[in-house]
Amino acid sequence: MEERKKETRRRGEVLEEAILRAAWEELAEKDYAHLTMESVATRAGTNKAVLYRRWDNKSELVMAALRRHLPKITNEVPDTGSLRGDVYAFLHARVEPMRTINVQAIRGLMMDPRVWRTIAAFMPQIFQKRPENKLMAIMMSIMKNAELRGEISLEKLSPRIIALPLDLLQCEIITKQEPVSDTAITEIVDDIFMPLIHASQQQ
Repeated sequence: MEERKKETRRRGEVLEEAILRAAWEELAEKDYAHLTMESVATRAGTNKAVLYRRWDNKSELVMAALRRHLPKITNEVPDTGSLRGDVYAFLHARVEPMRTINVQAIRGLMMDPRVWRTIAAFMPQIFQKRPENKLMAIMMSIMKNAELRGEISLEKLSPRIIALPLDLLQCEIITKQEPVSDTAITEIVDDIFMPLIHASQQQ
C-alpha cells in the first residue's frame, strides 16, 4: 500500500527524472549488457511496466539517460597562451564527458549503433571531415591565435597537419573503446603534432 502511494506521488517529469537518473547510475556501475529494464526499475523504485510505457526497449531508455545526464562539451576556443596548451585543452574537453561512464559500459554501448550515435552526438561532428566541421573551425581559430602570437605561420601548414589531432583522437576512441587517457592526449600533442608543427615551420 505504501509503495502504491509513493508511486502515485511521483508522476510525469518527476517520475521520468527518477528513472533516467536510475538508468544513468546503473550505467556508471555495470556494463551495458547487464543493465536491464528491471534493474533500472528497481533502482528507481517503480516497475518495468512504467518504463515500457515511456521507452520501447533498453537502448531507447539508455539514449534518453545519456541525453539527460552526459555532460555537454563546450565549443569555446581555448586560450592558454600557447599552441601546445590550446590543442591539449581542446582535445581534453572533447573526451572528458566519456569519463563519466565506465570502460565496460562504453564498450557495450559502442556495440549498439543506436546508442553509440547518441554518444557521438555529444562530440559534435568529431567523425566528420567536411570543411564546415565545427571542430575544425575551432582548430583553425586555435591556429590563427598561435599565428597572432608569432608561434607559427599558417601558410606553411597543410590542412592534413591541422586536422591531425582530431584524426588521432578519433582513432584512439574507435580502436581503444574506452575514455582517452591524459597520457594518450599528451602523446598526440607532444610526440606527434607539435614536432610536425616545428618541422613545417623550418621549411
